[in-house]
Amino acid sequence: MVMLQLSAIVLLALIAPSLAGDADMLQDVCVADLASPIKLNGFPCKADITADDFFFAGLKRAGNTNNAAGSNVTAANVQSFPGVNTLGVSMARIAYAPGGQNPPHTHPRATEIIFVLEGVLEVGFITTANKLFTKTVTVGDVFVFPRGLVHFQQNRGRGPASVIAGFNSQLQGTQVIANTLFAAAPPVSSDVLAKAFRIDNSQVDAIKAKFM
Repeated sequence: MVMLQLSAIVLLALIAPSLAGDADMLQDVCVADLASPIKLNGFPCKADITADDFFFAGLKRAGNTNNAAGSNVTAANVQSFPGVNTLGVSMARIAYAPGGQNPPHTHPRATEIIFVLEGVLEVGFITTANKLFTKTVTVGDVFVFPRGLVHFQQNRGRGPASVIAGFNSQLQGTQVIANTLFAAAPPVSSDVLAKAFRIDNSQVDAIKAKFM
């Protein structure tokens, strides 16, 4: 019995690192060399680094929300902030116009946690059992979206809204559900989507046209 318990503890210890958003770092720092031609899982390290590599000023102001969704995501991930390479963290600022939304999407590599800076938002996520967990949040509130689950934010206030989001990955990945299905390249066959959504091919084509 004792050996069984010890085996279970060892197994948990071994698999625990695999549950993290990113792999563990093997050195103090590894600033991403985004210009390197070397392709690997992540980014190779830059040889010469400075304090500026660990600094990002892009979240000071809300982004332009004049678009179809009425929202804007300004990311501070490894693609714009090379200093977070191998550190397993990143951030974003999300701005919402009145009535704007961050449409249903997933982050395959990260859990997301948001802190509301301004406004009133309806936020929620859907489990793999199709159960919706939703909440109205306002200034100072925090809400978390589990890794890989479909989630969304909708501005329910009369004015603009804004949040700061944190991720346990240097590059969380984002799949917007509608874009993934209706704006893929090459396109998903209309009859596939028609059967999935129980609508006609012509209706699928009409939706696809809105995403072109």
